[in-house]
Amino acid sequence: MNDLFLARSQMGMSLAFHIIFAAIGIALPLMMCLAEALWIRTGDDTYLQLAKRWSKGAAILFAVGAVSGTVLSFELGLLWPDFMRFSGELFGLPFALEGFAFFTEAIFLGIYLYGWKLIPKTAHFVSGIIVSLSSALSGYFVCLANGWMNAPTGFKLVDGVARGIDPIAAMFNPAGGYEAVHMLIAAYAATAFAMAGIHAFLLLKDKTNLFHRKALGLSIALAASMALAQPISGDAIAQMVAHWQPIKLAALEAHFDTTTGAAISIGGIVDQEHGKIDHAIKIPYMLSFLAFHDPSARVAGLNQFPRDEWPNVMLVHCFFQVMVGCGGIMSLVSLWAIIEFVRKRALPDSRKFLWAMTACTPLGFIALEAGWMVTELGRQPWIIAGVMRVQHAVTPMPGLVYTFFSFFIVYLFLAAIVSWLIYSQIVGSPVIKEAEGHAV
Repeated sequence: MNDLFLARSQMGMSLAFHIIFAAIGIALPLMMCLAEALWIRTGDDTYLQLAKRWSKGAAILFAVGAVSGTVLSFELGLLWPDFMRFSGELFGLPFALEGFAFFTEAIFLGIYLYGWKLIPKTAHFVSGIIVSLSSALSGYFVCLANGWMNAPTGFKLVDGVARGIDPIAAMFNPAGGYEAVHMLIAAYAATAFAMAGIHAFLLLKDKTNLFHRKALGLSIALAASMALAQPISGDAIAQMVAHWQPIKLAALEAHFDTTTGAAISIGGIVDQEHGKIDHAIKIPYMLSFLAFHDPSARVAGLNQFPRDEWPNVMLVHCFFQVMVGCGGIMSLVSLWAIIEFVRKRALPDSRKFLWAMTACTPLGFIALEAGWMVTELGRQPWIIAGVMRVQHAVTPMPGLVYTFFSFFIVYLFLAAIVSWLIYSQIVGSPVIKEAEGHAV
């Protein structure tokens, strides 16, 4: 195994591990604030118990996210020093702001966790809102930095060196805002669906427990709104990719020949060597419409670009299909929940619906991981699109194979500990019957 493969594998493993905790760290504070707001409004102690439970989960996952995020910052410097040397001045600002948001989140999370009986109710709720906003801003700034890698702006390239650096223009690059919105919606949807799935499964065992019923209702409300908002964000990001990364757009759909009225491909087996996709379901004109809002628009195919600038089309296409497929299922289940609620004016609680909700538990995170694979693999072979190739950014380091497996073992250990802690929180959930609270 060469250094480039090992460096990419180690970085990819760290990112895949961290993104789960980052997403939950963004969404769970909002969910605990919603629960607390309902407690303040209704006086129902069930929501108070829910807010406290979710805040404990947020604390556990925040700690692991902080550790894995710190590891990533070291890996950027150790594995990719040439990349950091070139881009440090350009995207250092969003990382600095992300650090500020992170410390703000940590401070107010402490106040939230230990201030239940020490500060006024309103002040406590405000501290939770600050945690929620800080966590969202943290993700927003990181996505701005990643967006710059996909659409680099704010400098002029002179003899391979960045000149005339404008960090503000670099931070507010054309891709970052779209990525940030897409990521935040994905984080809220993934976490809310996971929470809904857990509580739906527990309701299958005991439908009379109001704690799980109200947790499910709140989770579904957030999950459904985010799942239905995500296609709108996806439409906007597709147009951005079409303009700034036409090779990535072509790879998403395994679109090899430049055509007008281009079709999207559902499924299929990609043959990159011969430039074709077999056994795919084609929907005519749809790619042109999605990318340019014009069914007769011309869409550049991969064959229009040098082969050494192609990403791995099979992987990009497959991960994109996984992301869209999971998102589509979550949207359908969300519509089911909304229709049932409108029809019955009550939380859907049939066994079919609860099992469907349970089955959706991991889908948001599968879509999240697949989406980031699309974002990063679709940019290959560039680490900075059109400016620096990945092979020129890595620095050979002795013993990479040992660090890779060491990190793998550490991540497995952390995952096991976190799973046990979260499991303990779930099985220790309170049992609240209707006589103790209010009906849903």
